Amino acid sequence: MHHVTGQGRRNEVNPQNINDVEEMETQEVTTVEYMADTGGGEMDQSQNGEVIFGPQPDPGLTVQDTEMEEDEARSEATFRFAVPQFSKLKDSVLSPPCYVRNLPWKIMVMPRTSHTQERTTQRSLGFFLQCNGESESSSWSCYAVAELRLLSVRPDVEPFTRKIQHLFYSKENDWGFSHFMAWNDVLDVEKGYIKDDTITLEVHVVADAPHGVSWDSKKHTGYVGLKNQGATCYMNSLLQTLYFTNQLRKAVYKMPTESDDSTKSVALALQRVFHELQFCDKPVGTKKLTKSFGWETLDSFMQHDVQEFLRVLLDKLESKMKGTCVEGTVPKLFEGKMISYIRCKNVDYTSTRTETFYDIQLNIKGKKNIDESFKDYIAKETLDGDNKYDAGEHGLQDAEKGVVFSSFPPVLHLHLMRFQYDPITDCSVKFNDRFEFYEKISLDEYLQEPDPSNPANYTLHAVLVHSGDNHGGHYVVFINPRGDGKWCKFDDDVVSRCTKQEAIEHNYGGHDDDMNMTVKHCTNAYMLVYIRDSELHNVLQEVTDADIPSELADRLAEEKRMEQVRRKERNEAHLYMTINVLLEDSFDGHQGNDLYDPERALYRVFRIKKTATVGEMLEMLADSFKYPPEQIRPWPFSHRSNQTLRPSLLDLESDLHKNVIDASENQNPWNIFLELLPPDLGQCALPSFDKDTDVLLFFKLYDPKQKKIHYCGHHYLPVTSRLSDLVPLLNERAGFPPDTELVLYEEIRPNMIEKITNINEPLEKVLDELMDGDIIVFEKEEREELSDLPTCLDYFKDLFYRVEVTFVDKCIPNDPGFTMELSQRMTYDQLARAVAQRVGTDPYLLQFFKCQNYKDSPGHPLRCTFEGTLKDLLVFSKPKTPKKIFYQQLSIRVNELENKKQFKCVWVGSKFKEEKELILYPNKGGTVADLLEEAKKQVEFSEGGTGKLRLVEVNCNKVIAGPKEDTSLESLTIGGTKVYRIEEIPADELRLQDDEMLISCAHFHKEVFSTFGIPFLVKVKHGEPFIRVKERIQKKLAVPEKEWEKFKFAIVSLGRPQFITEDDFLINLQDFKPHPNNSTSPKPWLGLEHVNKAPKRSRFNYLEKAIKIYN
Repeated sequence: MHHVTGQGRRNEVNPQNINDVEEMETQEVTTVEYMADTGGGEMDQSQNGEVIFGPQPDPGLTVQDTEMEEDEARSEATFRFAVPQFSKLKDSVLSPPCYVRNLPWKIMVMPRTSHTQERTTQRSLGFFLQCNGESESSSWSCYAVAELRLLSVRPDVEPFTRKIQHLFYSKENDWGFSHFMAWNDVLDVEKGYIKDDTITLEVHVVADAPHGVSWDSKKHTGYVGLKNQGATCYMNSLLQTLYFTNQLRKAVYKMPTESDDSTKSVALALQRVFHELQFCDKPVGTKKLTKSFGWETLDSFMQHDVQEFLRVLLDKLESKMKGTCVEGTVPKLFEGKMISYIRCKNVDYTSTRTETFYDIQLNIKGKKNIDESFKDYIAKETLDGDNKYDAGEHGLQDAEKGVVFSSFPPVLHLHLMRFQYDPITDCSVKFNDRFEFYEKISLDEYLQEPDPSNPANYTLHAVLVHSGDNHGGHYVVFINPRGDGKWCKFDDDVVSRCTKQEAIEHNYGGHDDDMNMTVKHCTNAYMLVYIRDSELHNVLQEVTDADIPSELADRLAEEKRMEQVRRKERNEAHLYMTINVLLEDSFDGHQGNDLYDPERALYRVFRIKKTATVGEMLEMLADSFKYPPEQIRPWPFSHRSNQTLRPSLLDLESDLHKNVIDASENQNPWNIFLELLPPDLGQCALPSFDKDTDVLLFFKLYDPKQKKIHYCGHHYLPVTSRLSDLVPLLNERAGFPPDTELVLYEEIRPNMIEKITNINEPLEKVLDELMDGDIIVFEKEEREELSDLPTCLDYFKDLFYRVEVTFVDKCIPNDPGFTMELSQRMTYDQLARAVAQRVGTDPYLLQFFKCQNYKDSPGHPLRCTFEGTLKDLLVFSKPKTPKKIFYQQLSIRVNELENKKQFKCVWVGSKFKEEKELILYPNKGGTVADLLEEAKKQVEFSEGGTGKLRLVEVNCNKVIAGPKEDTSLESLTIGGTKVYRIEEIPADELRLQDDEMLISCAHFHKEVFSTFGIPFLVKVKHGEPFIRVKERIQKKLAVPEKEWEKFKFAIVSLGRPQFITEDDFLINLQDFKPHPNNSTSPKPWLGLEHVNKAPKRSRFNYLEKAIKIYN
């Protein structure tokens, strides 16, 4: 018996005993089973440990739901264990089991001894609750809370009580207290816990439905759960909620999916999940559904936002229902309307806009309950001061802004905003504050015009709950399927009955001291589903077999049947082997070594039991190809020691009764060339083949004009025959005149082709190690002088060096590229010409990059004077992957580029609205002036502009004057957040007087480090009124007057803003010079403080992708 460290002391009833109780230690304890006496008798007279089952009277703990069944699947129970002769107890004692959630729970009691700080020994009563102690399974778990009580024998003494909560599992299957009470205190009759040397222990346990054991959800609740395939249990909660929205389920069944692809159709996948939830007895999988979304594996495990997922899924269903008999079901069920308004206070002007919604986001921070959240939602906001409303012809006006609901839908989805963005930590945080919601709510007071004949009264249908923090956790849903107050808890694959209190009050969240211990602080509701009372009978109407189209039911039944067949095949796969059959036509057109390319072969695939005989295999093949057995002959392919793959003999006389797995020498799959009798021969059977005196040869013709190989069949020959006898047959097969002189070669292995000179000798002497499957290559003796591969020797040598190379454009993200077959002996020029022809450009306008060593990215550029071969460029490719070379198309010739330096910078137009990237190629060793000359060729000057350019430095949305024109480009460093920008010099900034200077200007909002937008330089003059500078800036930026009114200005020095508030402020150049005591500090700059109107990033975590359902 393995004990774990005891539960901490909580809710002590007897304060005087606190000092006597200590934590238990982990240790092994010998167990003695102390069986109950079935004879019984009065508790205080019993001589044996006695267990009393069933709910015992206890005013503190009442059973919440009287309809919960009193069977072994019940969620809670109280049981007692009487321990007689307590003072003589030596070992641990276990009570008989009490069954809760189908698991056996036992009281474990034992004497424990420990050493106190005073080095004296202290004896204590050890009291534990054990769950499923005798199970050998390691996969089960069950969360429970319990009260452990030592009952008193006197009416004036309260029981001594302690509480535990624990996730019981195989390694921690008991939990409790090593030192529940001091041994002497238990034995002290005055304390009131012992009578006749007998004590009675009692446990009240409340357990969740267990995981990993055979919990029959269908039997206990009538419903089944969904398997969790990763961090998608919020999806499971949502799917269960939509499934129990019966009107939607009916509409989903009626969507036309007859012609849909079974792997890509979201509609069909949802129909499948709903159908299985309705008719299956076991938990239902969702892999096909997420696969239909087009989600990759990683996506399934990313905890997407539940509101976003719901909206995307409903949008998909709405689109699929268009043009069908269920069109409009989604908006009819979920769409409400609200009116956004802005009402001016001092003039008669109101702007309104009606919007539809499928869900409402309620703020819970600082709100006590659902009513306070709704009041906050429709609260008015005052627009005044800097935030006045632009009322068109009425100008800027004080106004109030808000929303009011014009209609609520039959099914109301409320998202409680427990997850919110925290700007300090720049991530999402979870609020676990207490927030109350109710089984019944009335929303009439939030409607613009309530309808007395149809009040907006709603009944709670589902509570979606999250346990954990913003980094993850666990999701469950409590659903009231029939709207009658009988709740069930759906925890992924486990469904169990639960009380109304568990579903509602236990999910308020919060830190209350008096909170029931069964509630975890981080467990709370994040979404509620309410159904309008007047629509309950429609929304929750019964879904029967008749509501499911027969075509859908038949399709799903056939899918199930096919799955069972495939499962059976998978289970029996180890009993079978694969035979890959090639017929002679597979050798036609093959241009490489041997007879075919194993990676591209189109086999005819057969499955056969490993124990089947070769004879049975032949019968199967004969039957399949519709040939009599005497007209077929198998030749298994075998790997020779010289790296070739050739047909070899299968001795049918001796191997006919062998098992195929033995005949194949355990090859699986077994590749076979099946020889068939050609129908035009007019024979009844294949010619006989004597394994001792005959040999099987194959023939190939090389055509130097086309630089191609043509397959010319096979032939049996006696080993004593001469090759010269073959010449007429080969001429016939090649279509040559009978007396054409031929040159014969033997194809021994890749890049080893040998010319046969003595064709008048017998085969066994001429051919190197004569074997079945040898290949003879022949060609005409007369040379084809114009061919660059005039003989088959040249051809096979070229073939040996041929390689497939994929060329990838490095400027296009995820470019799949194109593949070419090239010779590894190619020079740089030949390579450039071949690729240029394919791309349709000049070879000199291409630049190539080697693939980095074992990385899939471009390395250094290749010089156009590279003297190696293509083989040298492919050295670093990963084995067994396509060889890759990166390239980019250039605007200047590569030989010129190699004398240039690439310089990336940005260009900004005269209105400072947007920037664009410039890639310039000034000469190596050039200066800033050379760079600006290059830029003039690419940029567009403003009309009537100066045509003069300057280089400035931009860092964190702030700008400083850049390096002078004679600065060397080599000395400029680009990196981090620093970039160089090229801009046209305005006419008034071309020449500066002694009392003038260019100052840096940047936009910021609230804090000076929150800079944004495009910074710029502006000219100022010593002593000029600041109002003139403002006019110049407004003109430069082309800001409308109404917006300009909201701008504030500050001189920012050493990170501190000094706002300019006086209208008659005069420019002092000293304000914009570096601090005299700190010459290294940045120059002061002029800040323009205003709201950033640029769109903000919508998601808090840039790594988190928006949800997309692709199909």
